[in-house]
Amino acid sequence: MSTLRLKIDVSGTVGDAAWREINQFDQIQSADFGPQYGSSTHNHAPEAPHGKGEWIGAEIRLQTPLLAQYAMSHYLEQERVLDADVED
Repeated sequence: MSTLRLKIDVSGTVGDAAWREINQFDQIQSADFGPQYGSSTHNHAPEAPHGKGEWIGAEIRLQTPLLAQYAMSHYLEQERVLDADVED
């Protein structure tokens, strides 16, 4: 199993709206999003929009390292994905 870690730009959105906008790779085993996977500083109420430059991490699990590489390309093409890194 390989893990792909993402940094998702959440600026201007509320809650997990940015994550729900992400077009997921078809062959993932599972995907999770939240500050437990890394985040920038958030100085606002939970119901308020995220500020400029704020990001939250995500973790995608895939069957093989090759699928993780394909998935990384897939996610990096999306506007809100700031960074992606594969961990084997």
